Parts: sequence; C-alpha cells; structure tokens
Amino acid sequence: MNTSLSTAALPDVELKETLHEAPTQPSRALFRVLAAISFCHLLNDMVQSLLPSIYPILKSQFHLDFVHLGMLTFTYQVVASLLQPLVGQYTDKRPMPFALPVGMTFTLAGLLLLATAPTFGWLIVAACLVGMGSAIFHPESSRIARMASGGKHGFAQSFFQVGGNTGSAIGPLLAAFIVLPQGQRGMAWFAIPALAGIAVLYRVGRWYRERNRDGVAKKQVEKHATVSLSRGRVVLALAILIALVFSKYFYLASLSSYYTFYLIQRFGVSVQTSQLMLFAFLGSAAVGTLIGGSAGDRWGRKLVIWISILGVLPFTLILPYASLFWTGVLSVIIGFVIASAFSAILVYAQELLPGRVGMISGLFFGVAFGMGGIGAAVLGKLADTTGIINVYHLCAYLPAIGLLTGFLPDIEAKRRPGAVERAAG
Repeated sequence: MNTSLSTAALPDVELKETLHEAPTQPSRALFRVLAAISFCHLLNDMVQSLLPSIYPILKSQFHLDFVHLGMLTFTYQVVASLLQPLVGQYTDKRPMPFALPVGMTFTLAGLLLLATAPTFGWLIVAACLVGMGSAIFHPESSRIARMASGGKHGFAQSFFQVGGNTGSAIGPLLAAFIVLPQGQRGMAWFAIPALAGIAVLYRVGRWYRERNRDGVAKKQVEKHATVSLSRGRVVLALAILIALVFSKYFYLASLSSYYTFYLIQRFGVSVQTSQLMLFAFLGSAAVGTLIGGSAGDRWGRKLVIWISILGVLPFTLILPYASLFWTGVLSVIIGFVIASAFSAILVYAQELLPGRVGMISGLFFGVAFGMGGIGAAVLGKLADTTGIINVYHLCAYLPAIGLLTGFLPDIEAKRRPGAVERAAG
C-alpha cells in the first residue's frame, strides 16, 4: 500500500524521460505510471465493491428482498456496461487525458449518496452514479496500462487488473469492520480514498497528455500491431470471447453478490464470517489475475483461456455439495483459476483490432459489468423463487462454455518464432 501511494508523486523529470523511451523498453518511469493506475484501480473498485458488501445492511434497513438487491446491482452494472464501449470509442478518436479524475468524481458522488440515501429510489440513483464513474474509469485506465506496458501487454493488464481485484477483496473486509458497526452512514469514510484517487489520476492525466502530444501513443499502436484476419474471423473470435466473458461473470455474480447469503443460509455462519470468506475468495481472484497475464505473455493467451474457463468446471460442480471448510477451499481455487482469464481475453481482443484499445477495453469491461448485472438480477429472482442454494447447483455448469475456446484462431502462432518473448523484454 505504501509503495502504491508513492506513485502519486510522479516527478516531472521522470515523466519527460518517459516520453522519449521506446514503447517496448521497460523503465522505472513507465512502471511508476502503471503502478499509479493500478493503485487507482484498487481505490476505485474498493469503493465500488462496498455496494454489494452492504447488502445485508440495506436489506434490513429498507426492508428489501433479493429482487431489490438484484435491481441495485443490475442498475450499477448495466449503466457501466452500456457507457463503457461508447466512452472507449469516443476517446479512441478524441483523447481526453483528464477523463479519469472526472470518472472518479462520479464515483465519489455516488458513494456519498449511498451513505445518506433516505429511500430505495435514491439508492438506485447512487448506483447509477457509481456506474457512470466505472464507465469512464475502466476503458481509459486500461488504455494507459497498455501505453505503460513496455511491450508486456499481458503483464500490464494483469497488474492493472490485480489492483481492481485487490480493491474488490478489501472492500468487503473494510465493510465488515467499518460499515457494519456504524451502519449506512459508515460509507462516508470511504470518501477519503476516492479523493486520493482523484489526486493521483490528475497526475496520470498530465503524463497521458504529454505522451499523446508527442505522438508516442500512436507510434506504440503501430509498433505492436500483430496479425490481420478476415472481418468474419475477427467477428467470430470476438463473439466467442464475449461468450467466455459471459460464462465467467455470470458465474462470478453468484459468488460476489450472494455468497454471503449462501453461507449464512446453508451453514448458519455470522455476517462477519461470511464477509471474511468472501474476502478470501476475492483475494484469490486477485492473485489469479496477476499470474494469468504473465502466463499469457509467456505461454500464449489461448492456453490461459482454456485452463481458466474450462479448467474450473470440476470445482464448480463439487462446490454445492461441499462442507463449510471445503466450500472455503473450493471458492479460493475457483477464484484463483477463473480470474486468470480476463487479462488474457482482453489482450487477445486488443490484438485482434490494433488501434481500437479504448473501444475493445470498453466493450469487454462493459460486457463483464453487464453480465454481472444481468446475472445478479436473474439469480436474485431465482433465489427468491427456488432458494439460494439451488442457484449454485445451476451455475455450476456455466464454465462448460469454455469449450468454445477451441474455435479461437491461433493468432500467436501466426507471429514469427520468439516474437512474444522479444516483445516481453
């Protein structure tokens, strides 16, 4: 945490030095930018993860059922999913270096409204604001992560992603010890990290502005353009990748939104115990994300996608029948394995369409949020009608969609031998 905080400094001399370095050459200055954007991803997703983390409080205080909770998640994630590709497409053509602090400001406004909302309607408005902040943050920060990758695109995206996953893991833990004892108004304490994020993102925006002014970003896109496929094959590959994202995030919705209720109902654990187990699951997902990106750089992204999506199937099938101890162990394994896919999927898609980093990032982050939102709403309704335990029996088969990976083109095999290793350093 202290190391990440130091990235807020981003000395001007290092920023100027970065502008003149080859895009594929790793440097301390580039890593500082990457660390800064990952740290802000931690803050952003930590704040945003508080929404599902305080569902037990909101359910009791506002007399909500699972459908209402699903509507909150649906609102937040669908707003984000619809806006993200539009934001990414717009900024591909018209770069907006200071869009990131603006996005974090929307998140801050939504957070403060969550802390003071008097009715369920205002909770919906707060969820919209948080979703708007996410829609601006994710495609633009993913673009900057690629710009600061030094050629290690998988590592850069996973390092960026692990910041978000770490924040998502910390959020429930902080909710258990800060928000739960104080109630809804305890959310206001998290305005402090949101303000810190705005300050750091302003510095990152200055770096982006200077880099874009010198044309370095455009040269980087041209340098890393890889293979060309027919339009039909690109569309098919993107459709398969979206289906894989659906499988991943629809299943994750069952864990991130309803895991605490599942543990409480099936095993009779306390709210704090369920939050700690949710923290363990999300923490394992953060580790899996970091390893998945580097593994994709080294052994190929298609292989990582195979292992991550289809490889988790045996564990999801066993989970509904496990004891409390083995439920905790299996959820950690599932989080680790399934989380390794997204960085590989995202970089694979970016390489299908070089020069459309913002649109591709927005599309896939948007699909991820949308699938999570739709999954939360559908599974909430299913939980109300058939029971929360039945949700986990049905969702266990979703990773079987990973079989579609076999239809993805081997774009890495089309490169010259050793191209991936040379690009990685």
